[in-house]
Amino acid sequence: MSQSPFIKIRRDLHKIPELGFQEVKTQNYLLKYIESLPKDRYEIRTWRTGLFVKVLGTAPTKTIGYRTDIDGLPIEEQTNLPFSSEHEGRMHACGHDFHMSIALGVLTHIVEHPIKDDMLFIFQPAEEGPGGAEPMLKSVEFQAWRPDLILALHIAPEYPVGTIAIKEGLLFANTSELFIDLKGKGGHAAYPHQTNDMVVAASYLVTQLQSIISRNVDPLDSAVITIGKITGGTVQNIIAETARLEGTIRTLSVESMQKVKKRIEALVKGIENGFECEVKIDYGSMYHQVYNHEQPTKAFMKYLEKNQNVSLYVCKEAMTGEDFGYMLKEIPGFMFWLGVDSPYGLHHAKLEPNEDAIDFAISVLTDYLVGV
Repeated sequence: MSQSPFIKIRRDLHKIPELGFQEVKTQNYLLKYIESLPKDRYEIRTWRTGLFVKVLGTAPTKTIGYRTDIDGLPIEEQTNLPFSSEHEGRMHACGHDFHMSIALGVLTHIVEHPIKDDMLFIFQPAEEGPGGAEPMLKSVEFQAWRPDLILALHIAPEYPVGTIAIKEGLLFANTSELFIDLKGKGGHAAYPHQTNDMVVAASYLVTQLQSIISRNVDPLDSAVITIGKITGGTVQNIIAETARLEGTIRTLSVESMQKVKKRIEALVKGIENGFECEVKIDYGSMYHQVYNHEQPTKAFMKYLEKNQNVSLYVCKEAMTGEDFGYMLKEIPGFMFWLGVDSPYGLHHAKLEPNEDAIDFAISVLTDYLVGV
C-alpha cells in the first residue's frame, strides 16, 4: 500500500520547524508545492513569511477561508523519529506540520475538483508568538481577498483518530503573556538592612498574584495565573538587586481578563511602596478568545452527524490560546479539534500524532466544502 503524499509532506515539514516570522524554509517548501499545481486555477500572494492562495470557484457567490498556522516551537525534540527535527532546539510540537499538510491536501483537491465558491487558503506565521493572525488580518492582501466564512482546525492528542470535537460559542480562552521586572537595591548578604531585596519582593508578589483568582474572580467564571519562571540575583552571598517573573494569564471572558490585569497592577503598586522598588509589567502577546459562531458551527456539526466515518464529540471550552480568535472576531466561522491519538500532549517534546488523521481530515473537509 503506497503512502499518502500528504504524510510525506508532513514528514518533510516536521524536519524544518521554524519560529514565528522566521519560517523561510517552510514558506519556500509550501510555495514549491503549490506552484506545482495547475496555475490557471489559483492566485498566490506572499505576506512576510506567510502565504495567501485564492482558488477560483466555478460560479462564486462568496469566499470561504481556510487558515493553517505554520510555525514551530523552541523545544528540543525527543521522539527519535527518522524524520525528527533537523533544527536544534526547534520542534513542531503543536502539530502545525499536520495542519499544513492537511491544508495542502484540501487545497490540492479544490484545485483539481473545483467547487462553486472561491476559497482563500491562509498559511499564517507566528501563531505560537508573537502572533501572526492579527497583523495578517489587517494586511492589504487579506482585505483584498477577505473571506465571508472562515474555518480552521487544531490537532487534539487526547481524542482518537476519527473524532472531531467542537462546540458553539467559546472554544479557547483569552490569553496574555505576563512579564514582571523588579528593581531594588542590591548589596552584601551580611547587610540586608542596607538593601531592597528583590528575591523577597518577587516571592511576596508571586503569592499575592495567586489570591487574584481565589478572591477577585467570580467563582462561577474561570481564570488562571501561572508564574512559570522566576529569575533573580547573581550569587549566593549578594542580595538581589533585580528579579523577573514570567507567566501567563488565561480567562474565559474579556471582562475577567481586564479585571485580572487591573488587580495585578494594583498589587504591583503595593510591592513598589512596600519594598521601595521599581516594577514594570509587560503583557507580551495577547490572544483574543476563539468563539465559534452559531450558524456555521451548527451547520458543520449537522454535516458531521450525517458522516458515518466521523465520531462527533461536543467538547467543553479549553484554557488553551489561539490567535485564530482574532479572525473569528471579524469573520463568521469556527475552529474544531481533530483527534490524533498521541500519548503525549501538545507542546511536549515526545508528541507523536497518528498520521492516519491527515487523510481523514482532508476527506472530511473536502466533502464538507462541496456543500457549504
